[in-house]
Parts: sequence; C-alpha cells; structure tokens
Amino acid sequence: MLIAIRLRYCINTYLDEQGLTAPPDIVRVVGLPAVEAVRLLTRRQWCEGDIAALRAVADRLGLEVPLEGLGFSAGKGREE
Repeated sequence: MLIAIRLRYCINTYLDEQGLTAPPDIVRVVGLPAVEAVRLLTRRQWCEGDIAALRAVADRLGLEVPLEGLGFSAGKGREE
C-alpha cells in the first residue's frame, strides 16, 4: 500500500509541475482511458493491479520513483 501512495504522489507531483492539471491533458500523458486514469491517480483505497498500473505510468513518464525502505511489499511479489 505504501508503494501505491509513493507512486501516486510522485506521478501527481510530476503532472502538477508540468502544468498538466486538466483531465484531457492527464489522460493524454498517462495513456489510459479517462475514467481509469482519474480512478488510478485519485482513489484512496488500494485495488488489485494498482501498483503495476502506477509503475507503468511512472515508466511512461520517465520517472524514477524510490521504493526502498517501504517494507516487504517494496520488492517483487504479492503486490503485482
């Protein structure tokens, strides 16, 4: 769960810094359908597949998100 929070924070911070705050701009940049992009970047409850989807968005944006020190789920395994 901490991984999802860290990824969302980094992605949303990057989008904000780039001035990408309008939903059509965000959808274009993250490469997901509008409803999926909004849910992925704003929901507060973790859902199956979120971490993989958030990692894909971070990779698409060229972001290196530090995940060290976030416990067991920071490694490979259950979260994907």
